[in-house]
Amino acid sequence: MTTQRIIDFLNTRRPDGPCMVLDLDIVRENYLGFEKALPQSRIFYAVKANPAPEILHLLASMGSSFDTASVAEVEMALNAGATPDRISYGNTIKKERDIKRAYEYGVRLYAVDSVEEVEKVARAAPGSRVFCRILTDGAGAEWPLSRKFGCVPAMAGDVLRVAHQLGLHAYGVSFHVGSQQTDLTSWDRALEEAKTVFDDLASDGIYPSMVNMGGGFPTRYLKDVPTAQAYGEAIFESLSKHFGNRLPETIIEPGRGMVGNAGVIKAEVVLISRKADNDNVRWVYLDIGKFGGLAETMDEAIRYQIVTSHDGGETEPSVLAGPTCDSADVMYEKTPYPLPVSLTIGDEVLIEGTGAYTTTYSAVAFNGFEPLRAYII
Repeated sequence: MTTQRIIDFLNTRRPDGPCMVLDLDIVRENYLGFEKALPQSRIFYAVKANPAPEILHLLASMGSSFDTASVAEVEMALNAGATPDRISYGNTIKKERDIKRAYEYGVRLYAVDSVEEVEKVARAAPGSRVFCRILTDGAGAEWPLSRKFGCVPAMAGDVLRVAHQLGLHAYGVSFHVGSQQTDLTSWDRALEEAKTVFDDLASDGIYPSMVNMGGGFPTRYLKDVPTAQAYGEAIFESLSKHFGNRLPETIIEPGRGMVGNAGVIKAEVVLISRKADNDNVRWVYLDIGKFGGLAETMDEAIRYQIVTSHDGGETEPSVLAGPTCDSADVMYEKTPYPLPVSLTIGDEVLIEGTGAYTTTYSAVAFNGFEPLRAYII
């Protein structure tokens, strides 16, 4: 969403080169929206979506907890004012020394998805709470998650049994229905499987009490998405359906849904050309591409809204590509993007919905192009 504050900043500062500008007022609105939609759930912001200190400080001041993927992110959350009891080490793949470091910081909540990971946590963070991540199919998500994370529900019970035997608190189950999830029923299927793990463990006298419902809450790109309230109603209905009157504690981990629509990337058209005289599509090259922060255009999974000063006129299909000397640096070719015929070299464009998973993907100066600069206003 290009707010007036963002427009005024770009017009006043005129930053050179591609940059992402994020409006904290939108982040604040999004947080309050999640609180209203799911009032019984603790919010653990997914730091990896955008770890800008200004965002973390704002959310910490509003009472948010934090989902972290590394010791560095644990330190970021602590520096932003979060106490250790508001931090989850949510990565299921951790070095034992990193678990120990987080434990020394006071973190007592860890994600696991295997007996091997449980054993590391038991050694490095004795007595901590663990939750086991279960696999989901990711159907309905524009950025589905692979089989890299999680285990089948039947194995989750075994993993948490071992955790219990090793002196850890078998706290609960987690899942992630896939990023940019637009199917409201996805949480229903996952909650049904989470309940089977709870029932399995209860037969052995182990009673987990928490379900981490992950992220997946979308931001608007080219298509409208359901509101946070719609997700909240669907999730609460599913919780009641599967758990009855004994509802578990719940956690949500919004990342994209918290900051995605708060950021806009300003970019410039570097070149417009064709590959043949009879080519029916133009190639439009920007000064930002997959390696500059738009990695989620991989396989054309995320299709961003692009705004130009020529909108409203005639358009033609265009292949959109980045500036680097890498043939993979093409964002939209399989489905060309309709851009104004009057768009010319040197024009600036705004790429909306880019507050999440852009600056963090642009971490190395590939081809000498500096990492994506960010301005938080």
